[in-house]
Amino acid sequence: MALLKQMIEGDSPALSYEMPIYEFGPKGAPKIYLQAGMHADEHPGMLVLHHLIEMLGRAEAEGHLAAHFVLLPVVNPLGLAHLSFHMHRGRYHRVNGLNYNRGWPDFGTRLVNDATFIEGLGDDALANKAHVRATLLAYLEQSEAITALDKQRAIVMRHCFDADMVLDLHCDDQALTHLFIIPQNLPRYQGLADRIGAEATLTAENSGGGSFDEVWSGLWVVLADALPDVPWPEPVLSVTLEYRGQADVSDKLASGDAQNLYDFFCDEGLIEAAPSCKKRAGAPPTDLAATEIVRVSKAGLIAYHVALGDHVTKGQHIADLVSLDGTAPLQERTPIHAGTDGLVFSTLQSKYVWPGTSIAKIAGTEKLESRGDYLLED
Repeated sequence: MALLKQMIEGDSPALSYEMPIYEFGPKGAPKIYLQAGMHADEHPGMLVLHHLIEMLGRAEAEGHLAAHFVLLPVVNPLGLAHLSFHMHRGRYHRVNGLNYNRGWPDFGTRLVNDATFIEGLGDDALANKAHVRATLLAYLEQSEAITALDKQRAIVMRHCFDADMVLDLHCDDQALTHLFIIPQNLPRYQGLADRIGAEATLTAENSGGGSFDEVWSGLWVVLADALPDVPWPEPVLSVTLEYRGQADVSDKLASGDAQNLYDFFCDEGLIEAAPSCKKRAGAPPTDLAATEIVRVSKAGLIAYHVALGDHVTKGQHIADLVSLDGTAPLQERTPIHAGTDGLVFSTLQSKYVWPGTSIAKIAGTEKLESRGDYLLED
C-alpha cells in the first residue's frame, strides 16, 4: 500500500487542504479508481472505502491483486470545510455555488474537434485507446488551475483519466441503494448492480449536468458516435453508486458494502480470490428519463402515505402537503399523487419543504416527456 497526501492551496492566505490518496497492486495492470465524498456531506461511501482499504491491503499482502487500485476516500476536502451553525453542507462550492458533481469537462466533444488528435488515430482499437489517454494527459498538463476548486479537480482528473473502471460513491437524502450507469455498459456490467444489491439501475447516456461519472464513460460514446469508422474499445465502466441515505453510516452497512465491491472485483478477475457469497439479482435497468422526480410548488410539511420500497401506480395518493399559512394554517392538506407507475426509491428525512423541493423519486419504466434533457435533481 502507498499513501500520498496531496496538498491543495486555498483561496485565502494561510489556507490549505489535504487529500489522501491510496494505491494498491501492480502499476501497469488494469487501473481501478474509486472515490467517495464528491458531495462532501454524503458520508456512507467514505466508510465503505475505509473498510475496502483494509481488505485491499490484506489482499495485496497475500499477492491476490491483479489490478492497480487507486482510492480517494475523501475526494472533496474543500467541501468538508463547509460548516455552518453546527451543520455540514458539502454539496455546493461556497465561492461560486457550483454543485461539486456538475460541470466536469466534456472531453469527448473536445477530442472530436481536435484535428491533431484525429490525425493520430489508426486501425487498432487499443492503440486508439492509448492515443486518447495520451491526448487527455496533454490536455490536463496544459490546463492552468487557478482556484482551489480548479486545483482539487485537476488532482482528481490526473488520477482517474487513464482508469479502466471509475466508481464514484455517493448517497441520496433517504433512499434505497441504486446506481447510475450509461446503457452502453450494460448488460456487460449488470453484475455490479447484482453485487451491490441495487434496487434501481438508472441509465442515461447524458443526464445533462456534466456529472463526474459521465466524463469517463461518455467520452467513448461521443467518439464512437462521431467517428463510427474508427475502431474503439468498450466504454470505460464509470458509475455513480448511491449507498442509501445520508444517515446510513454504520460499520455493519459499510463493511457489507465493501465486501460486495470486493466480490465484484473478484468476479471480474481483478482480485485473484473467490467471492465470499453468491450474487443476487439486482434491479433490471430502466431509463433515467422514466424516473419521476416528484416536487412541491409551495412550502409546508410533508406527510407521506408511502415508504421506501413501495411500488406505486400512476395517480396514487403518495403524500400530503400540510399548509403552514393561508386561511387555515396547519389545517389544510394538499394531496400529492404519483405521476407514473414504479418503485419509490428516494424520499426526505426532513419533512419541511419549500417550492421546488423534490419529495420523492419513483423509478418507472415509461419515459416521461416532462423530464426533458436535464435529468438530474440538483
